[in-house]
Amino acid sequence: MLPKRFYPISRRDEKSKLFAVAREWKSEQNKLRPSRLNGGFRRRQMDSDMTDAKPGNSAAAFEAIPGFLPQLETLARLLKSRPESSTLQGLIAGLVAVIGATAWAQIELNAWNQPFYDAIERRDLNAFFFQLGVYGLIAGSLLILNVAQTWLNQTFKMKLRESLTRDLIGEWLAPRRAFLLAGAGEIGENPDQRIHEDAHHLAELTTDLGVGLFQAALLLACFIGVLWNLSSGVILHWQERDLTVPGYMVWLAILYAAVASYGSWRVGLPLVQLNATRYARESDLRFALVHVAESSDGVAVYRGEKEERERLRGELDRLLLVLKQLVGATTRLTWVTAGYGWFTIVAPIVVAAPAYFGGNLSFGGLLMAAGAFTQVQASLRWFVDNAGVIADWRATLFRVGVFRQALLGMDAVGAKESRIELAASDNGHLRLDGVSILSPGGCTRLSETRLDVAPGERVLIRGAARSGKTCLFRAMAGLWPWGAGRIELPVGTMFLPKRPYLPQGSLRDVLAYPAPSDTFSEADCKAALAKLGLAHLATELNVFARWDKELTDPEQQGVAFARLLLHHPPCVVVDSAIETLPSPMRAAVFDSYEKEFAATSLLSIGGAGAEETFYTRIVDLLIEPGGQRLEPPAKTAFVRPSPTEPAK
Repeated sequence: MLPKRFYPISRRDEKSKLFAVAREWKSEQNKLRPSRLNGGFRRRQMDSDMTDAKPGNSAAAFEAIPGFLPQLETLARLLKSRPESSTLQGLIAGLVAVIGATAWAQIELNAWNQPFYDAIERRDLNAFFFQLGVYGLIAGSLLILNVAQTWLNQTFKMKLRESLTRDLIGEWLAPRRAFLLAGAGEIGENPDQRIHEDAHHLAELTTDLGVGLFQAALLLACFIGVLWNLSSGVILHWQERDLTVPGYMVWLAILYAAVASYGSWRVGLPLVQLNATRYARESDLRFALVHVAESSDGVAVYRGEKEERERLRGELDRLLLVLKQLVGATTRLTWVTAGYGWFTIVAPIVVAAPAYFGGNLSFGGLLMAAGAFTQVQASLRWFVDNAGVIADWRATLFRVGVFRQALLGMDAVGAKESRIELAASDNGHLRLDGVSILSPGGCTRLSETRLDVAPGERVLIRGAARSGKTCLFRAMAGLWPWGAGRIELPVGTMFLPKRPYLPQGSLRDVLAYPAPSDTFSEADCKAALAKLGLAHLATELNVFARWDKELTDPEQQGVAFARLLLHHPPCVVVDSAIETLPSPMRAAVFDSYEKEFAATSLLSIGGAGAEETFYTRIVDLLIEPGGQRLEPPAKTAFVRPSPTEPAK
């Protein structure tokens, strides 16, 4: 016997036609190749010349994709327009105040070095203890400020993530967008990772980098003046010559940081594209693992463990290829950042030594100058220390920005084509007037130009395989607008697709969906289940479970029809769902239309296997030979780097 769910699942209905249109459109918008079906897995097809290239070429490929600054601007506008913006602005103001107070306290702490170490040099015990008391006040203030900054930082991350996630969920679940995005190639794969993990990662990195950059800039502004004053009157002796370079320690700090920053930027640039590719392939592997886990029964029945093991190993190998390149790129960057960090230990003393040995600075002044130099060059080297994190942030911003741009752009799919007019019926009749449906496969129309379904009528629209039955169903549901004519539906019409949707929650939630669970009494829910031969589920009404996994396919369809009994809509549109029911359940549905649904109109879209005697009328669905087709937009040119061998 075949398993309940065949493996691999291959959906070759009219939805594939929509996939073709959406993939072509996304190819133009985001310059990314579409995915393909391979053994049940929708695999991400990132270009090998972008992901398997040498690091330099990878960076060039990323830079060839426009949109970094517009994405950054869009993120700023988004946060400003969100309801949470006032809270975010308040947290930003708090961070600015705390960081400013921290910078002032650090200036005081640096200035404290001179009298403290001078007291040690003079062996002045009273001054020594007094300066210890001053240190206690400064350190206590810094401790309070550090705790406050940590709270503000973590709260800002949480609110920023909330704002990003709410926005992405709202845009993703706008009418028709999730449906269209599912067929838009790579950009439409694994939206859960884009919304959950990428938004979380972007909030974390944006907060850390933003706070770090502001803190570095503020400390630089504060300490550069201190360092300038300490080195303004220093006379340097070189080959029996006296040289006076105003603020020489400032210029050396700038030069020192600039050299290291440029080296880090050049070496770390490939990490941007490598990180973007890594997240894509991490998502691939995760999706593949979940897919196999959810289809474990089918894999076992077909004895397909070996094939699935090879597929998963293939996904892992694709990820490891990028991780190896990341290891190499990170190692090369570490040569720069770590080497710079080790030299920084002695660099401040070396730079301040001429002033100390020339008699311009005391020992305490030497340590004060060294501390100021360390703060200045630490602020200037902020880019060096965060080169890898900045690359990661840019890659994450790119993924979130492109995903959001794709969501907004879904509304423009097929914008140049004519549209089917969808309206509410004024007398409770379901009407299809001159309806024709465009798809890449051709033009679908009914054998009757005008179809009027009165309350209580049961009409079967009969079509052959691949004749556009699901496209017609989606057109009536408002998901497929491309075509011509007018569709009028009674208010409250319910739709039943081939595979019903069962949300997470209790069985009572499932039956009441999309209404609240308390809309219907427990007795009504039990009666509806019993009517469809599902009385054995009545005791589990309040059980929370993954009912799409717990119930068999016939039981899921039965629950969907029980849902109709509860809602009692004036009109029902069904896509090949009745003919898939087992005989007892199908008989119960027929009986319901003779009794409870006697005044409900039914439009069933099915194939030749439907029980035609149940319907009052039969209409055929036809494909016009040589008719108009839904044409995808033309691609625009996008230059990619030449393929190269993977980096060693």
